[in-house]
Amino acid sequence: MTYTARQLNRATLQRQMLLEREPVDVLTAVERIVAIQAQEPASPYLALWNRVEGFDPAELDAAFTSGAVRKASLMRITLHAVTAADHEVFHHAMLPALRASRLHDKRFKGMDLTIEQADALLAHVLEFAREPREKAEIEKLLHSHAGDVGQPGAWWALRTYGGLVHAPTGGPWSFGPRPVYRSVPTPPRERLECLAELLRRYLSGFGPATVPDMNQFTMLPRASIREALELLDVVRDGAHFDLPHRTVPDEDTPAPPRLMPMWDSTLLAYADRSRIIPEQYRKLVIRNNGDTLPTLLVDGHVAGVWRPHENGGIEASAFHALGEDQWAGLAEEARALHKFLGDREPQVYRRFNRWWTGLPVDDVRIL
Repeated sequence: MTYTARQLNRATLQRQMLLEREPVDVLTAVERIVAIQAQEPASPYLALWNRVEGFDPAELDAAFTSGAVRKASLMRITLHAVTAADHEVFHHAMLPALRASRLHDKRFKGMDLTIEQADALLAHVLEFAREPREKAEIEKLLHSHAGDVGQPGAWWALRTYGGLVHAPTGGPWSFGPRPVYRSVPTPPRERLECLAELLRRYLSGFGPATVPDMNQFTMLPRASIREALELLDVVRDGAHFDLPHRTVPDEDTPAPPRLMPMWDSTLLAYADRSRIIPEQYRKLVIRNNGDTLPTLLVDGHVAGVWRPHENGGIEASAFHALGEDQWAGLAEEARALHKFLGDREPQVYRRFNRWWTGLPVDDVRIL
């Protein structure tokens, strides 16, 4: 068979727990989502609020504090929240890309530092960061071992590929504006096997998917992806790969409205963004610098953006006309979201408000 666009959309929503909120614990939810974008501290919390019935943010606080969920640089060289077990695998799968993003960069090549020296410095950092350390502490340590190597400095490279994770610092969403880092055990693993496991996990949360989709999710070479797929028990339908015995929902499966966080993984996990984002809206919600705005999902697709309103409630901006029943569904979600944010950060994402200037919207409502 050949999947229709709506079937692929519904498959993503089902596997990402967006067809209905499910009564699962936080660790189960994080595992099923596979990797939650975490550039903004609030986003993992809002991602789980959209997916977990009765989500208690204190559970995610505790998971970050215990290390059961880790925040680290992984896919696409960006921050993700993943389970500890996935982090150990994903780090090794992504290591070539993480290293290349820094060690092959002209900024690194312009420093007075060789790759071998950088790797030697990493051993000191990992030992030092067994206890949580601030950036200034780590830079001081590096300077004591290597002196002034030039800008942007060794820490710029090591923090990306070194396998360190962010340690919680408190605040409304566990992590504040000044990161603190700690080292975690990352036992040596065979890279290709780790990549195969990463792709298996990707398909479990985002399949069916193509090799270009997997390339977009990881930013790893397509040749490496194809090689790793050979190690997996997968089924193929045309260009799409999937895990055996995984079903795809009927294209008429209802999809409830959702108010998604910034950088939600569903918006960034595919080469073909139209699975979730209509092509005419892609540049509106994914800005030139990569900022991905909090979006309205209507019938499983992006239909606009949202932000907290300064006088209370949620400001919803629709890119096209919506029916009153659709607005009613969004309003119900918005009331629940406003209450959720009120306990932590009512004006979440406020510093990104500049992106709302000039948006071509059809209707704006305070919900």
